[in-house]
Amino acid sequence: MPKFRPFAFAFALLATTSLAAAQEPSSWDMCNNEGKAYPPDIVVYGCSAVISTGGSNAPNLAVAFNNRGLAFRAKGDIAHALADYDEAVRLDPGYAGVFNNRGVTLHDKGDFARAFADYDEAIRLDPKNATAFVNRGIAHRDKGELDRAIADYNEAIRIDPRYATAFTNRGNAYREMGDLDRAAADYSEAITLDPTNAVAFNNRGAAYLIKGDLDHALIYYSEAIRLDPRYALAFNNRGIAYRDKGDLDHAVADYGEAIRLNPRFGNAFANRGDAYRDKGDLERAIADYSQAIGINPRNAVAIGSRGFVRLKLGAIDQSILDYDAALALNPNFAGALYGRGLGKQKKGDRAGAEADLAAAKAIRPDVAEEFAKFGLQ
Repeated sequence: MPKFRPFAFAFALLATTSLAAAQEPSSWDMCNNEGKAYPPDIVVYGCSAVISTGGSNAPNLAVAFNNRGLAFRAKGDIAHALADYDEAVRLDPGYAGVFNNRGVTLHDKGDFARAFADYDEAIRLDPKNATAFVNRGIAHRDKGELDRAIADYNEAIRIDPRYATAFTNRGNAYREMGDLDRAAADYSEAITLDPTNAVAFNNRGAAYLIKGDLDHALIYYSEAIRLDPRYALAFNNRGIAYRDKGDLDHAVADYGEAIRLNPRFGNAFANRGDAYRDKGDLERAIADYSQAIGINPRNAVAIGSRGFVRLKLGAIDQSILDYDAALALNPNFAGALYGRGLGKQKKGDRAGAEADLAAAKAIRPDVAEEFAKFGLQ
């Protein structure tokens, strides 16, 4: 089954802290969150107190609504975040930062049209807003518009040549274009600018992983984990590198840590399922694939992988059901077509088997070899 190779990127949001000292100091302090790293609930409490006693000072109130919106987004409360950003815009239509922040939250919802409109307005109000260029670049990248994404990252870097996040994200775009040398150079520059940038180390490792340089990939993933021991994605990715090296025990351990840190990390379950499958622990593999599918019922790869293991175990009817479900999500899934063909063959459906096996080989000529490695042919 295909391997999942995720990459990280970071949105940047803008909080403003130029709030009047005449207000309640403790409330403003909590709302500003300047250098304090208050948890979101404390920020919401402080900003709510500011808003309730804010009077007619519209710019300061706009900042309070913006900062409370940031806290609501951090809590995952998108509806309240957007309502607060809307109020901040109403109070101060020239507030570039809140347009950027609302754009990020609209992007969270998948509302690209409104997100782009907000990023455009943030840039119009503040043409030197490098953060807005980065975030608009991320939106272009997510839409598959890689040239536009790179143009935005280039502008962010022109504005701020020391903006490590811009280099990291431009590296992501180059990586998706298949330009691994430029991607690696950008990740390295991000690391030079910010040696504590765990995301850049993770993504530099990913570039090495794609090139097949597993030893260097492991070095960079390990550094990302050292910098951020709660970085679930880096554990997952290091697990992929260990699995590619054939070190299945370390792979299982890393996937397990990724899952411990993020129990909703469906792809880590699927990847651990692959490692258990490779170890011959097929029941555990099925359990992990089932967890991945429960988290994301549209994960065609996990469904197909479970079908593969069920085929290996001789549970033919269940295997075919899994392959049917995977193909409903992705009709060109060669592994699912081939596996279903083998299942039909075992049930005596010669015509159905021949059709599926031929279709699979037309999509991926080497698909039979992958199954043969596991004794399925």
